[in-house]
Amino acid sequence: MKKIRVALAIAALTLTTATASLAQAPLKIGYTSVEYVLSQMPESKQIESQLKDYSTQLKNQLDTKYAEYQTKGEAFQKGAATMPDPVRADKQKELQNLQQSIQEFQQNAETSLQQKQQTLLKPALDKLQQTIDAVATENGYTYVLNSDGASPVLLHGPKEGDISDLVLKKMGITPGAAGAAKVTTPAAPAPSAVPAATKTKTKTKK
Repeated sequence: MKKIRVALAIAALTLTTATASLAQAPLKIGYTSVEYVLSQMPESKQIESQLKDYSTQLKNQLDTKYAEYQTKGEAFQKGAATMPDPVRADKQKELQNLQQSIQEFQQNAETSLQQKQQTLLKPALDKLQQTIDAVATENGYTYVLNSDGASPVLLHGPKEGDISDLVLKKMGITPGAAGAAKVTTPAAPAPSAVPAATKTKTKTKK
């Protein structure tokens, strides 16, 4: 019984201490839209421009590959009927390899674009995190939540809890002054028509 009473006394003391601490330093929760703040930062336009240039480079490479495929494909269709069987088989294999190369390039380009975006965004996100930490400390916020996303962390909150504009002002940015263009990954480069993974039809001698 004594052990139980001691345990209860410790528990009561802990609860009283925790309550007293909360009373002295009340919990203050703020929230921000990371997407909104990023769209207002000068870095966002630079990132968007660099991503667009990178996407254009990839698309130009893909267009070159596809032009080669088209040229060789048309030549094959015209001359297939008169080609010896070994030559025709070799040309067919070459076209299939080109077709596969185009499809693999598209897949790799999409992954490369996403990685490029993450690399470009990292310095801006690091700067944003440091500013959020500073604003939270200066204004006494215990926690700061992100209100973005399809399933945002924040489901409801008063307007005065939104520290987005405070974060922007801390970085020397006037809220709403910049165009709110969200940084997004450009669509994966694609030529006007991508060859489907089908076998090349040829005319054969009977």
